[in-house]
Amino acid sequence: MSLYWREHVLETAVRSIGRNLAATAVFLSMLLAAFSLWTLIPLGWVYIASKLAHSQFPSIGPYMVVIVGIILTVLADAWLIGRLNDLYVRVTGTNRLVASRPGWMKSMRDAAPVRNSVTVVEAVMMSSVMLAAVALITWFFLLAGSPIPTN
Repeated sequence: MSLYWREHVLETAVRSIGRNLAATAVFLSMLLAAFSLWTLIPLGWVYIASKLAHSQFPSIGPYMVVIVGIILTVLADAWLIGRLNDLYVRVTGTNRLVASRPGWMKSMRDAAPVRNSVTVVEAVMMSSVMLAAVALITWFFLLAGSPIPTN
């Protein structure tokens, strides 16, 4: 092996590791932004409206703050997810996740590339919905407490 070839292999490996780390960071950022669609954004606006209300029966103002705030924040979050998707495409060169199967599940006919792979945004949205469902179930059964008053 020549010294040039070793350096080239090492440089390619380092570049590949850096690209994979950057793609993972972008994917996790997209996942956090998508998860906030179901959790942080609605809860945050309800909390803000609760601080604006001066009684248990407020006028329409706090309700409008919640509605308009959620709509505008969701639109901004969707824009952010789109920009992060563009960044993912620039880092990896594709907007699709690589469909991988364990070696023992592959047949001899699996030599052809997989055409039905999932896009990054689809994977992020599906994952965020599943995480939100797990968070809701965890909160409901473990953290919420009983709604029945105890005397």
